[in-house]
Amino acid sequence: MPDGDTRNVLEVRGLRTVFETRRGEVHAVNSVSFEVKPGELLGVVGESGSGKSVTMMSLVGLLPMPPAEVREGKVLLDGEDLLQVTPARLRDIRGSDVGFIFQDPMTSLNPVFTVGFQIMEPVRRHLGLNKKQARARAIELLELVGIPGAAGRLSDYPHQFSGGMRQRVMIAIALACDPKVLIADEPTTALDVTIQAQILEIVEDLRSKLGMAIVWITHDLGVIAGIADRVAVMYGGQIVEHAEVFPLFNDPRHPYTRALLKTIPTVSGKRAAKLQVIEGQPPMLGAAPTACPFRDRCPLAFERCHAENPQRETVGPGHDVACFHPLAHTAKEGAA
Repeated sequence: MPDGDTRNVLEVRGLRTVFETRRGEVHAVNSVSFEVKPGELLGVVGESGSGKSVTMMSLVGLLPMPPAEVREGKVLLDGEDLLQVTPARLRDIRGSDVGFIFQDPMTSLNPVFTVGFQIMEPVRRHLGLNKKQARARAIELLELVGIPGAAGRLSDYPHQFSGGMRQRVMIAIALACDPKVLIADEPTTALDVTIQAQILEIVEDLRSKLGMAIVWITHDLGVIAGIADRVAVMYGGQIVEHAEVFPLFNDPRHPYTRALLKTIPTVSGKRAAKLQVIEGQPPMLGAAPTACPFRDRCPLAFERCHAENPQRETVGPGHDVACFHPLAHTAKEGAA
């Protein structure tokens, strides 16, 4: 993160998103709040169904409405509330100020247009470049993300690229207009370990060069440990723990965070007889939570957990947790 730049480029406060279904409402995002500074990488982790992707798509109007509805909250991008702007203004913001990398590039890239066209389209629309300038910018972007022979590949179609190369193209499109914020929704999940490492290296390099804020959504805690500045742990559509990366991995406070970390296989010491799992399934919330969403899977749950939904409370510098149990408010012995 750039030294001395303490302003929040993105600030989310009390976000609530609800889906209307035939069986009733699904409260997918419940009072989520977080902020990101320029040059900072915030990791958002949790199981499938915890609300990570829905939260991030809610920020920039990418959910189908209906059935989705953002009912409450503020999403401030440099002070401008994205939930209050016109659809036309939001389209401009999505193309220029906020970049989005999706999990599967094959379904995100248009198969009937060349890669060059798909990169040049946003820069011509949002930056006002002519065709020659847009082509030069497209070549520059493909070179930036490490695609060999960039000029010769502008006329290729998505199916002519490998999975890793398609993901690089998606990154190039997301970076086309030098966004203030880059949201990456599990961008390395479908890639093998070698390609995944290359993509992570590219993102880290671009972050240091361009100074953009990044929100990285994943269920891979190992990836987050290596690239994030701060981590938000989501469960039941809420952030249940938030901290800088070292304190969270070294001294997790929420029972869910601890359970998640125990599921990571170890490569040293005695091998466990079987991999750790978290028994049960994430809740399908038919109403705004009135009790702790993790209570039915939590080994520490007690009476209050079934009667109230805990709010995030500070337990250390830059570290907050939503849990009633005394252990959540007690630092691990020897933890910094």
